[in-house]
Amino acid sequence: MDAWVQQSAEQIAARAARDLEALVAVSSPSGDRHGAEDCVAVVRALAPPAATVERIPCSSPGHADDVVVRLRGEGRGRLLLLGHLDTVVPHQRHASLRREDERLTGSGTIDMKAGDVLALGLLRALADATAERRADAGGRRASGAAAGVAAPSFAEVALLLVVDEEWRTGPMQHVERFAGWDGCLCFEAGELAPDGSDAVIVRRKAAGTLSVHARGVASHAGAAPDRGRNALLALAAAAQIVAAAHAPDGPDRLTAVPTTLHSGDAFNVVPDDGELICDLRSDRTEAFEEVRASIPRELGGVVLDAQLARVWPAMDSRAATAPLLAAASERLGRPLVAAGRGGASDASHVAPAVPFTVDGLGPRGGRAHAPGEFVLEASLRPRAEVALALAAAVLAAAD
Repeated sequence: MDAWVQQSAEQIAARAARDLEALVAVSSPSGDRHGAEDCVAVVRALAPPAATVERIPCSSPGHADDVVVRLRGEGRGRLLLLGHLDTVVPHQRHASLRREDERLTGSGTIDMKAGDVLALGLLRALADATAERRADAGGRRASGAAAGVAAPSFAEVALLLVVDEEWRTGPMQHVERFAGWDGCLCFEAGELAPDGSDAVIVRRKAAGTLSVHARGVASHAGAAPDRGRNALLALAAAAQIVAAAHAPDGPDRLTAVPTTLHSGDAFNVVPDDGELICDLRSDRTEAFEEVRASIPRELGGVVLDAQLARVWPAMDSRAATAPLLAAASERLGRPLVAAGRGGASDASHVAPAVPFTVDGLGPRGGRAHAPGEFVLEASLRPRAEVALALAAAVLAAAD
C-alpha cells in the first residue's frame, strides 16, 4: 500500500468515531435551519486550520446556506469532495451516537455523516501534505511528518456539504462552479463487491417522484354513497397502474413503487380528494414520463392530475473512471471494483460536468432512514484508504 495512504488512513480512523459522535449529536432534518447551522459549526471545528470556509446559497428555498471548505495548494489538480449534512429523521426521533458491539448506531450515521467525517479527514490529510511540502522546501520538516512519504500535490480541493439533499426537488445549483474539475469523490455509504473486494459507485439510476392528485365529489357514505365520486378508489387504481409498470429486470431497469396515499377526512364521508406519491428509478429519465402518461385523466368520475414532482439524472461514469480506478487499486494494494446502485445521490448531478465522478466512498453500514441506522466501525479505516488512494490517483494524473 502507498505509504501516504496507509499513514493518513491510520490518522483518520483514530479520530473518526469521536468526530462522528460530534456530528451525529446534532439533529439536522432537511429544512431545519438551526440544525444545519449547528452542523456547520461542527464542520468548522473539524476542518483543517489552513482551510477557508465559504457559505453559498442552498439550491432549495428556505434552507440554511450550504458550506464549502476550500484548501489551496501549489500543484495543478482540482478535486471536489461531496456530501450532505441533512437527514430524514425528525427531531423527536433523533438518536445520538452509541456503540453496539461492532456498530456505531445513531441518526444519520450511514446517510451520511460518517461519510462527511471521512471527507473531512481526507481534507486534513491533504492539508498536512501541503504543510510538509512547504516545510521541506524551507529545509525543515513539519511536526509529526514521516520522512520519505510522498503525498499528492494539488491546486485546490473543495469539500461541498449541502443541507437539502434528502428533500430537494429542483436542480442542484452548484454544479457549474465545479465544472471541468479533475475529479469528484462523493461520500455516500460504501459497500463490498460480491467477492469481498472494496466497491465504489460509478453508475446510478435516475430517480423520479410521481405525484397524482385526485379531485372527486364528497357525499354521505351511508345515506348517499353513489352520489359521491370516490377519490380514494381512483388513487388506489392509479397505484395499481404504476405498480404494473415495475420492471427491474426490463431494458430500463425501471422500479415503480407507490409509497404514500392520503385521502379522506372522516369515516362516514366519500372522500373527494387525495394524493398518491410514487417512487420511480430507471436508467432513462424518459421512462418516468411514460409512467406518468399511463395515468388516465379520469377514473370513475374522479379527475386525476399526474405530475413529476422531482427528477434526478442518472449517472454512468464507468468509461471515464476505469483508468484511474486501476491506478488507485495499485496505490491501495488491493482491487477496487466498479459497482452500481439504485439510490439517488448528488454525484449524479455533478457527473455530467466532472466526468471522473466516483461515489460510495463512505464507510459501510445499514438501516439508512430507519431506527437503528448504523456504521460498521471496522470499515472506517479501509474506506478511508479507498478515498485516499482515489484522491492521490486523481491528483497525480492532473499534476
